[in-house]
Amino acid sequence: MALSRDELLKPIWHAFTALDVDRSGKVSKSQLKVLSHNLCTVLNVPHDPMALEEHFKDDDEGPVSNQGYMPYLSTYILDKVRGEYDKVDFYHICWTLCSKKKLEHCKLQICEEDAFRLWCIFNFLSEDRYPLVLVNQEMEYLLRKLCEAMGGSWVEQGLDQTWTRSGSDLSVWDLLELMGAGLFKNIHRHTLSMGINEVFQELILDVLKQGFLLKKGHKRKNWTERWFVLRPHCVSYFTGENQETKKGDILLDGSCFVESLPDKEGKKCLFLVKSSQKSFEISASDKKKKQEWIQALQMVVSLLRQHRAAPHREAREKRREQRRRLQEEQRELEQKMSELQTSNEEKQRELEEVRKALLAAAENAAEEERRRLQTQTELQERFKSELDQEKLVRAQAEQQMLQKSSELEVYLQRVKELELMYQQLEGALEEERRARGEEEAVRTLQSRLLEEESLKRAELEQIHLNQKRALSETEAENQELQKERAAKEAELQEAMTQLDQLETERRGALQQYETVMKKLENATNKTKSWKHKVEEHEGLLRLIQPGQKGALMVTNWGPAADLQQQHSERMKLFLLLIFSLLSTALLRPAPPPLAEDRLQSRVNREKPATVKQGALSGCHLSTCVQHQLIHALFLLQQEQYKNTSSPDKIKKYGRRRRGVERPRPVQAKASGG
Repeated sequence: MALSRDELLKPIWHAFTALDVDRSGKVSKSQLKVLSHNLCTVLNVPHDPMALEEHFKDDDEGPVSNQGYMPYLSTYILDKVRGEYDKVDFYHICWTLCSKKKLEHCKLQICEEDAFRLWCIFNFLSEDRYPLVLVNQEMEYLLRKLCEAMGGSWVEQGLDQTWTRSGSDLSVWDLLELMGAGLFKNIHRHTLSMGINEVFQELILDVLKQGFLLKKGHKRKNWTERWFVLRPHCVSYFTGENQETKKGDILLDGSCFVESLPDKEGKKCLFLVKSSQKSFEISASDKKKKQEWIQALQMVVSLLRQHRAAPHREAREKRREQRRRLQEEQRELEQKMSELQTSNEEKQRELEEVRKALLAAAENAAEEERRRLQTQTELQERFKSELDQEKLVRAQAEQQMLQKSSELEVYLQRVKELELMYQQLEGALEEERRARGEEEAVRTLQSRLLEEESLKRAELEQIHLNQKRALSETEAENQELQKERAAKEAELQEAMTQLDQLETERRGALQQYETVMKKLENATNKTKSWKHKVEEHEGLLRLIQPGQKGALMVTNWGPAADLQQQHSERMKLFLLLIFSLLSTALLRPAPPPLAEDRLQSRVNREKPATVKQGALSGCHLSTCVQHQLIHALFLLQQEQYKNTSSPDKIKKYGRRRRGVERPRPVQAKASGG
């Protein structure tokens, strides 16, 4: 359960008071910065180190008072607390600041941990006014709770007689001194520590009940002994009493209910706790504990349904309300008493005036008698008075002389003391000057260290900027390389596409070649005997066939030796050779290029009509493939030049074949392949 704003302010007030060493009500800003940082850490609040300086920027460099620190504390720390923090750690931080200076003067017979618990209990029970004090009623309540926790009673311990109401309230250090001075001197120290711990868990940690119980598992259905702790909103169970290993929580709300179960599975004293998420079967050691746990759980559920606080918090508020009512009644009674006293004084004043009037009349009558008697005795008493007066003056003079002598001795002693004090003050002033000189040297060293640190920070920032610039350049280069790689991959894909097209054409040409070979084989079988007879009688002769009307083809056998169809088939066969060379070039490395420059220059110089210079370079093939293609084109052109005859040869052949049209030189076409 989270602490209220007033409960948070009480430990902080102790810490602020402990930092006020001079008891001037002010603390330096550096100490307040450390205190604020520690408070933000334990309360899980984001800390702004410059907020304190900005809040007090209009003030001077001097210390800050409690009233000046409260607005900053409320705005930047307490208003941001959301309840997700450990209140024991918060108490420990404030206790550490104030215990070091205050516990040195208290001789305690209890350990420091018990003193810390009593300090937390004091903050819980103290009044909401500063300086914090514990009234007699709350002190009596605390002593009764300690007696009950230790197994005794208020009367058995004799505290009803030893503890008397002195009429003055106690501070926390008075309480610790009283507890440590042997208020429970007849009780063992360990028993007292256990009692303080039990009261601490109930009042500070909101532990309403705790003890060992058996719980039935949800998966294995086995019974395991656990240490259960009941708080206002949940029931936690642990493996042991030390609460080091937490096994789970049973969340309680207004919809939960607790009911008793009959004995089963060899287990007795069973009861069921059904929450909004799960149901838990629990077994107690006896019927008394079972009934106590059921009543405690039902009480917590009823408090949750009614949206009420824990019982000890309600009891504290009731006691405070009762004290407030008593104080109001006492103030009203005092007001009535003052009114009655005022009226009584007025009546007495009237009676006094009447009495004075009667006395005045009696005095006037007595005055006349006294004057008559006085005139008679005046002369006698005058002589006696003069004699007595002389004796009295002499005695007074002697007494004044003695008094003057004693005052002179006191004055001389005072002068000596003042001289000694003056010497001590001069020594203290010299020590203070020396301390100020050392402090100035330390401040100079700190300023030099801060300058060096700023220079190093500037160098580190410059290095960081250079690294960022280098990273940006590297990223730009990587993007350019990726673009180049994508372009090369696109070109390679285009080359692969062209290669697939060439492969498809090669297969078509291969099929046509097979068809033509079958036809030639059939024709060869039919004309084999006739050709054999002709070759035997006439030698190697070629049959004269009707020529074509178009231009004649010139081959190694002369003009019109081949038909157009045969020439195209021969070119297709040559293309098959080129494709085979391409496939071998892709599978294995090509031989070193022989006369590559010469072949390339010749191809560029000849420039066939259907072959362009960029046909090979645009494919982006490897150097080996380009060498193979150039070599194949060179062989093709060489074959065409061989097949082409000179004009004299054409004329000579034309004379033999009269009536045949004179052929024209035809340039070899590389586009047939």
